[in-house]
Parts: sequence; C-alpha cells; structure tokens
Amino acid sequence: MLPSPDSTLLNRELSLLKFNERVLAMAENSTTPLLERLRYICIVSSNLDEFFEIRISSLKEQILQNPHQVGDDGFLPQQAFDKVQAATHQLIDRQNELLMADVLPKLMDEGIGLLLTAHWTQAQREWAYQTFMRDVMPLLTPIGLDPAHPFPRVYNKSLNYIVELSGEDAFGRTGTIAIVQAPRALPRVIRVPDDIAGIPQGYMLLTSLISVFVQELFPGMDVKGCYQWRVTRNSDLFVDEEEVTNLRAALQGELSQRNFGAAVRLEIDHSMPERLERFLQSEFSLEAPDTYRVSGPVNLSRLMQLCNVPDRPDLLFADYRAPIPAPFDSSFESPAQFFDTIARKDQLLHHPYQSFQPVLSFLRAAAADPAVVGIKQTIYRTGEDSELMNILLSAARAGKEVTVVVELMARFDEQTNINWAAKLEEVGAHVSYGVVGHKTHAKMVLVLRREAGVIRRYGHLGTGNYHPRTARLYTDFGLLTANQEVCEDMDKVFSMLTGLGAWRPLKQLLQSPFTLHDSMMDRIQAETERALAGQKARIMAKMNSLLEPKIIQALYDASQAGVRVDLIVRGACALRAGVPGLSENIQVRSIIGRFLEHSRVFYFYNGGQEEVFISSADWMDRNFFRRVELGVPVLDRSLKRRVIAEAFTYALRDNQLSWKASPDGTYNRIRSRGAPFNLHQHLMQRLGGV
Repeated sequence: MLPSPDSTLLNRELSLLKFNERVLAMAENSTTPLLERLRYICIVSSNLDEFFEIRISSLKEQILQNPHQVGDDGFLPQQAFDKVQAATHQLIDRQNELLMADVLPKLMDEGIGLLLTAHWTQAQREWAYQTFMRDVMPLLTPIGLDPAHPFPRVYNKSLNYIVELSGEDAFGRTGTIAIVQAPRALPRVIRVPDDIAGIPQGYMLLTSLISVFVQELFPGMDVKGCYQWRVTRNSDLFVDEEEVTNLRAALQGELSQRNFGAAVRLEIDHSMPERLERFLQSEFSLEAPDTYRVSGPVNLSRLMQLCNVPDRPDLLFADYRAPIPAPFDSSFESPAQFFDTIARKDQLLHHPYQSFQPVLSFLRAAAADPAVVGIKQTIYRTGEDSELMNILLSAARAGKEVTVVVELMARFDEQTNINWAAKLEEVGAHVSYGVVGHKTHAKMVLVLRREAGVIRRYGHLGTGNYHPRTARLYTDFGLLTANQEVCEDMDKVFSMLTGLGAWRPLKQLLQSPFTLHDSMMDRIQAETERALAGQKARIMAKMNSLLEPKIIQALYDASQAGVRVDLIVRGACALRAGVPGLSENIQVRSIIGRFLEHSRVFYFYNGGQEEVFISSADWMDRNFFRRVELGVPVLDRSLKRRVIAEAFTYALRDNQLSWKASPDGTYNRIRSRGAPFNLHQHLMQRLGGV
C-alpha cells in the first residue's frame, strides 16, 4: 500500500480496504467464537458492497471527468483505481478462502452448515426438488436472449443466473443463452428439516436449488451449464439541492432509480466459462479488473442468517446486557424527578457498555410531563421500528410542540427517514429537512420545560445516532445536561436549521460548517506553540476517519514541534504516522473487536487546563464544511476524567484489539509482553460489572 513518494497523504480507498482487512482478521482469529467469525466475514462482504457502490463508483467518475488531476495522495485517478482493484481482489480471495476452507467446514462439524450439492443424499435431493417445484419454479421467469428478448434490466446486487443451452424450443428457435433472475421475494438461505439435513441446523442455498434443477425451466433443451452472477451498481444519489423546490419529492424520484445506476462490479461463479464472462462484461461495460470470481455464494452477507441459529451460545460472544447506570437505575415517582436529576449534575452515558434506556426515558419523561412545552430533535439514522420515534409521535399527539430535523440524505436510510417524516407531519409535528447543501449530522435533543414561570432547557448531545439497535453494538458517548449556556446554544442551532437568519455565535458548542474546523486548527496550533516554548503539549483524538488535509498538516507541524499526538482512528486514515522528520511523534491506532468503535472525542492538554470534546464529526472535509456537526465540551470535571480514561487511557493500554499504523499505511497487531488487556472486556467489567 505504498503511497506516492510525492505525497504526505495516504489513499482513502486503500486505507478503507486496510480497515476491512482488520475486520477480516477477527474472522481469521481462531479464538473468536465460530459464529462470530462467520458474522465478521458477512460484515466485510456488506462493507465491500457499499465500498463499490460509493467509493469505486466515485473513482470511476474521476477517471471519466478528471483523468489528469492528481489527487491528494499523489495518484492519478487511473493509478489509484488500479491499485485499489488489485488490493480488493486480494482481500476478496482471502475472504472466500477463509469461508470455504475453514469456517464453513468447522460449522459443519458443529452441526450447523450449508448442504452443498456435491454431498447431497438421495433424501436431500428429493426434498430439494420438491421445494424447488413447489416454492421456487412458479416464481421464476427464464428469458431466452434473442431479438425479441433483449438482456433484462438487472437490479443492483440481485441474484442472477446465466444458462448455456443447446437444442430447439417449441417454436423452432435455437437458443444458446438464457438469463434467470432470482425473485427478491425468495429467501437466499433455506432451512432444511432436521430429519432430512442429518444435522441440527442444515441449510440449502437458493443458488443450489436453481442451478441443480434449472433444466425444469427449459424442457426439451439441453442445459450445458448454469452459473450464478451478481452486478453491483453506483448507488450514490444525485439531487441538485439548489434546483429542487421540494427535497422530499425529488429524493423519492431519485430513490426509484438508485438500483439501476452504472455497473461497477461483476461477481461470477468460479466455474463460469470465459466466453460467458466476456459476454456479461460487454453487457455491463465492465472489464476483467471489475470481475470477481467467487467459490461460494456471490452475496456472502446473506449468510448472516446462520449467525442467529438458536441454542448455540457457545459459538457466540458471551451475552452482555448493558446496565442502566445510576442515577437512572431506580424508578422516578414523576417525570419532574428525572429533570431534577439532570439539573443537579450533568450525566454521561457510554454505550454499549451502559444502556440506551436513559435516553428513551429522557424523551418519555418529556412526553409525559405536563410542564414540558416543547421537544426538538435531530434525526440522522433511527431504524424502521423505532421506539424513540414513537415517543415523539405520542408527544405530538398530546399537543406538545415537537420539532424534528430529519436528514433525508442519510445514505441508505433515505426511504426510512422519508417515512418517519410523513408520520410526524400527520400528527402535527414540525418537520424540517435541515439546510440545503449541508447534511444535518449533529445528534441532539432539546426539551423545553416551564418552571416557575420561565422556560428551562434540558439537552442530550451524543456522538452516535438515535438508533436503539446500534446503541447495543456501537461505542458512543452521550451527555445529558441542563447547563444553560450549552442548551441555549442548542436552541440557536435548531433555529438556524429550521428558520432563516444570520449565524449566531455560540458560547460553548463548536459547530460545523462555521467554527469546528477553525477551533480544532487553533487548538492544534496552540499545542504546537507550547511545545516550541518548551512546555508540555499533548493531543489525543478518536474518530472513525481522518482525511482532511489541513488538519493533517497541522498535526504534522505539531509533531515536528515535539507535541505527542495519539490518534485512534477506526477506519480510513490519510495521515502517515511515524515518518522521520514528518510525523515521528504521531501514533495511529485502530481498534477492532466485539463492538464497532464509533465515538468521536478530541483532547488537548491546554497547559494543564485539559479540554475534552465529544462530537458527531470525523475529521473529514465533508464533516467540517458540508455538514451540520457539533463539538460538545465536557465541562464537569469528574465526567471529563471519565471520558479521558474510557476513550483514551484504556484504549492506549489495549494489546488485544489494537493495530498500529506504519508509515506506508499498513497495520500490525499490537502485542506486548505485559498482561493481556482487552479494551472492550475491560469496559464491560468496569461499567457493566461483567
């Protein structure tokens, strides 16, 4: 993954692939429970789908639009594309080999497995045939390619088959190629009865049923071969927000076309003849580097179903149920007591180690309390079945002023958010879609409560989405506060999002696209100046991605001045760490484990007056300049110590889940001679009592 020698920045796409290599390493680790190993393989498959739909499609657009423009990484678009494709082929080959040669055989030994056609018994074959004839064949529509039947329109990531034929049909036509599209209504993994499977948890792939019995679709013809394939398409939406008058209507129109964008990847059965491969490549305007031969299913993420088999906890991570932390672990006699608790002291939540329930309780108290007159909330991702959204609906029905800023352009959640927006409007809530050209990515809830004749504000600000399911899987911080300066700032931000007017300075919060970038730059510069003056200087930052060039250059300058910089970056990182004369004082770690590291936290030593911010923003160009984001200062001294310890101190001690970045962008596991220290396990014990 060597960067261009002329660049101090690493390639974004190659760095993302390195992240997926680290995820796959969890599946390669024999100490990871077996079903969790399969889950990590499926996660990599899902990640790569989005990688092709968004990142590879973007590279292809750059090749077409700006072929001679050198990127920040020092590569021309075609050079970057070639390197990315080569690295992706290596990763996918490694993934398929791991699945087919290691994980699936071990699962079969445990009585959980795919019944592959080569090993079907007579009873299994008979059951498969009956299932195919009863449940599958009636839904199939084979298309023989000829002048009257052109190549069908193929849905993004759909399962398809190309069938090679010979002979004449009923009309005397001599067909040679047919296409069969697997109906989306059919499950891709089919449970087989125990007495037929011969193992406790046996499954057949829909792929197997169609490929074995495809002859039934072409009576009187000779089937020479049947091969699965799948095409991935550009799925990035384009809505000219400057031109549309109704963003929701425009977006709904664009969503209907998302699944028919330009093809960017072709996945085919490993045994497909080259002539059929070339035929499909020609049909989709793809070439050999865009084509991936696979030995298993063309969509590995479908195997996630096997990860949820019942009664095998021994093959999963030990169950963890996040406790509800004090003071929320006891019932309140009235909603007023909930708000009194927050008024006395700010409260910090660290998910998934601590329950998400206090956030829901905060909203329930607001919905039930007659003294609450208004609730304001931003929504980026929340899920199709959201208790939180139902609470907002009930609050609106009860006559409270409910204002919700729904981000309609949240990638792959657009339709879900459109649906929630419609439901909120139906019950009288005020629904806004934020600011044209700037995604609203900030995470905040503001409650307005009448107390002694005046309005008192209470807020929740977080680093993660209001999504109860991901709150059990993603690491995020949330702050419940009644600090009036913070809450007044929140109210100003809501006013800017829903109304019109000049920017209003904030007292405590940092906000993109106005102050967050400059504030981070100023603080990095201040640490640099202290180091140059011979004073102690320290920067620590935790995020998902680090790509913004000016921030990276400022960190390089800080390193050269002697500032110690510790960065914990889960995914893509363009900064080259540990380069002599450039970044020798910068260390970059990535932590990959049971939970998805998702929180963003920024620390500056500040001459001993330590500053700590939790944030919704990664250090990326889009987060600083094209999104509405917040940086939230942690003002309470005891909570500040907690954030420093839980975000940085323990993470920098970890020698089980951590990877260290090398100057060329490769990563190596951190292994020390000391006692094993697992960050996730430690926080489960410390905050959850496990």
